[in-house]
Amino acid sequence: MGAGIAEVCARAGLEVMVAETTGEALELGRTRLANSIGKAAERGKISPEDAEATLERLTFTTDLGDFADRDLVIEAVIESEPVKIEIFQVLDQVVTRPDAILASNTSSIPLVKLAVATSRPDQVIGIHFFNPAPVQQLVELIPALTTGEGTIKRAEAVVGGILGKHTIRAQDRSGFVVNALLIPYLLSAVRMFESGIAGREDIDNGMELGCAHPMGPLKLADLIGLDTVASVATSMYEEYKEPLYAAPPLLQRMVDAGRLGRKAGAGFYSYS
Repeated sequence: MGAGIAEVCARAGLEVMVAETTGEALELGRTRLANSIGKAAERGKISPEDAEATLERLTFTTDLGDFADRDLVIEAVIESEPVKIEIFQVLDQVVTRPDAILASNTSSIPLVKLAVATSRPDQVIGIHFFNPAPVQQLVELIPALTTGEGTIKRAEAVVGGILGKHTIRAQDRSGFVVNALLIPYLLSAVRMFESGIAGREDIDNGMELGCAHPMGPLKLADLIGLDTVASVATSMYEEYKEPLYAAPPLLQRMVDAGRLGRKAGAGFYSYS
């Protein structure tokens, strides 16, 4: 997600800095971005000149202190509340611009918990992109109870204006709009497969051919990442205590086994 968001911003003409935890991870991210931008040029989505200009707008670092002069910082780390809180505490210390927006791409964690970890809770907001960010047009904007109206308007101006995305407003409730609808659907498919009601191909074909979905629920779970699906489900269950949000045992076992979907080469399907 981080690479996709960086690409969207750079292609829109913004100067973008990308941070990773290690040099190795940074090089992987740099390569992923270059490949994605190159493929966009090959497919005629952008011109070769625009592709080159986009790459020139990207800089890379392993030091969050380099973010001192940023107008907008979008966090897109692992879906873990303690990790995100720690990131926001660091950003609060190093980002020196008094009007800078600190945003999270979280898909389920309450924004207010991230906001109150900073000294500027009125400047913290959720900006939730969908995967793959360069292709998907929707972005959820999630103000916390503490988010100022000026922050909301500026975020809308960037995402809807500069980036050209379609924005929807969601309350700061776990799952927001899309995942509050999507996650129970995915978990139902996992339970159906786990109980032996239908095979994985039949479940996915049923929704693709019977309901005109572009991708069946088990394929989609693999694409999202089974660890992410489980994490979002856990966050939503903790908030609502509704059984339909509880991650099925099979999903948890697959995560424990490292079968996380496409990114791991195996999930409900094999991608080797």
